[in-house]
Amino acid sequence: MNVIVNEEKTELAEGATVADLVEHLTGEVAEAGVAVAVEGHVISRSQWQDTILEDGARVDVLTAVQGG
Repeated sequence: MNVIVNEEKTELAEGATVADLVEHLTGEVAEAGVAVAVEGHVISRSQWQDTILEDGARVDVLTAVQGG
């Protein structure tokens, strides 16, 4: 299936969760510094494993970057 992540098409397996997506993007399920919104709704970290993405979903993934 395909989802739109930060305005770019990304292919994932059917039934992929938010946790799967974060791992796909970062190489791990990040402990901190990552926020995810699906269709404009922020998904709390405690719900990442339970939130299944649908084909065509629009997802925003934000990561905190240290520095200044």
